[in-house]
Amino acid sequence: MPKLLALLFVAAQLGCASLPPPVEKPRSSAFAAPQSTTLGRLVEAAAPRDSVSGFRLLIDGEDALASLLALADHAERSLDVQYYIVRDDASSRTILRRVHSAAARGVRVRMLFDDLNTAQADDSLLCLTRHPNIELRLYNPFPAGRFSTLTRVLASLTDIDRVNQRMHAKMFVADNALAVTGGRNLGDEYFVLSPSSNFVDLDLLVGGPVVPALSRTFDQFWNDELAYPIEQLVRRQPECEGPVAAQPATNELVVPSGALARELADLRLELEWARARVVADRPPRPGNGTVPVGADSIASPASVDGDEIALELARLIGSARDELVIVTPYFVPGPHGMAAFRSLRERGVRIRVLTNSLASTDAAIVHVGYARYRTELLELGVELHELRTQLGAPRSRLGGFGSSLASLHAKALVIDRHTSLIGSMNMDPRSVWLNSELAIVIPDKDIAAQVLALYEDVVERSSYRLRLDEDGNLQWIGGTPQAPVVEGSEPGASLGLRALLFLLGPFAPDEML
Repeated sequence: MPKLLALLFVAAQLGCASLPPPVEKPRSSAFAAPQSTTLGRLVEAAAPRDSVSGFRLLIDGEDALASLLALADHAERSLDVQYYIVRDDASSRTILRRVHSAAARGVRVRMLFDDLNTAQADDSLLCLTRHPNIELRLYNPFPAGRFSTLTRVLASLTDIDRVNQRMHAKMFVADNALAVTGGRNLGDEYFVLSPSSNFVDLDLLVGGPVVPALSRTFDQFWNDELAYPIEQLVRRQPECEGPVAAQPATNELVVPSGALARELADLRLELEWARARVVADRPPRPGNGTVPVGADSIASPASVDGDEIALELARLIGSARDELVIVTPYFVPGPHGMAAFRSLRERGVRIRVLTNSLASTDAAIVHVGYARYRTELLELGVELHELRTQLGAPRSRLGGFGSSLASLHAKALVIDRHTSLIGSMNMDPRSVWLNSELAIVIPDKDIAAQVLALYEDVVERSSYRLRLDEDGNLQWIGGTPQAPVVEGSEPGASLGLRALLFLLGPFAPDEML
């Protein structure tokens, strides 16, 4: 009771907190001469022609981490780092120490983090900015109650429309020449380093014309009025001897050298080359922090003003002629999505979906929105697969999961085995209407084949296949294709999760999920 009263007192004192007025801050843009750097010259030398970009799928979390470290270690002029979540753990500290080391070499560093998940990190982040080559801004910040997520939300109750809009894009750009972008945030669970639970995720290593396009998106958010220098939000002077100190620590995580580091050491670069385009949402307009009643995750093109990813998603789905493959952690199709799938099925398009099971999801409340559509999807002939919490092998191309639990976090579409969309967007109403998202569209059959190989691997070895029995009841099929096993309802889910699904399923509207 005393703790509850204290929180209520905080809410009463801070509930009217609002952002400080926008400050005069230096506008800046991406490094303009990538061809003058080693990374830029390697990209130019490797590209078969100027109009194509280079790609490598980063499926293994450990390889993804090694690629980020290689970019930090080889940057010569600039590092632009933009993330939704940065954990205070071994992998994030290691990355930030390498970024700090780059700054010490003279590299200009700009870091832009969404402020939703930075509770208790203010001192560590401030210590990074002690170096004159490092600037750090927090996007759409919480101005008060910063010592916990709960007090931040309580302090912003009168400004909920604004704080509901989040920057969900991820990118790590070195010298405006090579970049990593996709689904991963910064944290142990994204790099298969957590002993308890890890994500099946997907990033892209990219070079060529798409990198300046990514940088232009970064610049838009970096110079936006909602990007506040951390020094304006946190006035105190911390003791810089914490986990991310003013000088790089010596006890950082030991990460084996990855393929990218070896290639850069040999002054070569091996990528798949194809035409591609970046699709990115613009910074949100103030006051648009609510989801309209009846909103979908697959929106009608006429219903989404300025949300570029949602428009592209609707266009790509509608363009399918033979097959549509969807990989998404959260899948709430909504009425528009169901109408789109129905139209595709009437044209004979095969639709295959991989998403989380109730047991594997990290957002059970969103799973409620998906669960209400499962029967109708199966009746349409949509193939549904849900990730198991235990992968089919402790070590695979996904990384060394060992005995840790698995959860799906990758986001990808493949249309007609030719065009792929890989990025940060989930297929739920929040991603369409509230988050700012980022993706790359690659119309290339070789890249599509690699994404499909990942899909097939997970579906065959590490998922449940859903079907309806003769009475129309859901069944989860586990085992192997050679020896299928009918599992119980919502396999692996706790009684509490099942109760949540039962109680909220009939009542929670899609737009609340």
